[in-house]
Amino acid sequence: GFQITSIRDVTPLAHNGCRPPKRRRV
Repeated sequence: GFQITSIRDVTPLAHNGCRPPKRRRV
């Protein structure tokens, strides 16, 4: 599904793609 809390810590690149993993909600 769409879990920002999980993806943002597990694999943020999977949802962002070309965007940096540490540039959304640090």
